[in-house]
Amino acid sequence: MQEKRQEKSPIKQNILLYLAQKGVSPYEFYKESGVTRGILQQNNGISEDNIARFLAYAPDVSVEWLITGRGEMLSTMQEKKQGRPDSEDKQPKVSYNPAIGKPYYDVDFLGGFNEIVNSQVTIPTNNIVIQGFEKADFWCNVTGHSMEPKINHGDIIALHKCTLEDIQYGEIYAVVLDTLRTIKILRRSSDPKKLRFVPINTTDYDEQEYPVERIMNVFEVIGSISKFF
Repeated sequence: MQEKRQEKSPIKQNILLYLAQKGVSPYEFYKESGVTRGILQQNNGISEDNIARFLAYAPDVSVEWLITGRGEMLSTMQEKKQGRPDSEDKQPKVSYNPAIGKPYYDVDFLGGFNEIVNSQVTIPTNNIVIQGFEKADFWCNVTGHSMEPKINHGDIIALHKCTLEDIQYGEIYAVVLDTLRTIKILRRSSDPKKLRFVPINTTDYDEQEYPVERIMNVFEVIGSISKFF
């Protein structure tokens, strides 16, 4: 008796259609969304967690189209027909579903930040969902005025963990050193064993140099927004 071959889930087929329209490769999608690697190529179903991760990655997709294949692929098309402005989709939102958005920790980068990095029991207050910040690993508060007016005291920042080899000089990074935590533009030093930490607010803050060996963690600052909740 010949075994019946299982067909690929219609939801997976729709996800692949969406990625094709956006010009996103499966590799990029898995890396940025957190969806289980290789799941779209398998001829089986898809879990609720992976569907939730896809919807967080693609907030413009129509849920009805994703599930049933009916209607328009993008929900923004439907909203245009109804007169809703596209800008509403781009507003940051709070999510209490751990699978949707990126975790927000209600701690200051310059005070208690190591609790996020080192503790396995730290629980995020909620998640934040906003287009353009899919690369972020998490959000936290920022204190201090050294990066004003680009990053203001009281803003929340989106951070992506990286390595010293990933650093693009001239960009903004959040750095955890052995005795301090700071957000600065990183530049090369004349001393190959050090890095320059450059503020934007040069009126009140000076540039400093620190040995590379003192750096414990480096985070790319994806961006910042004013706290909205």
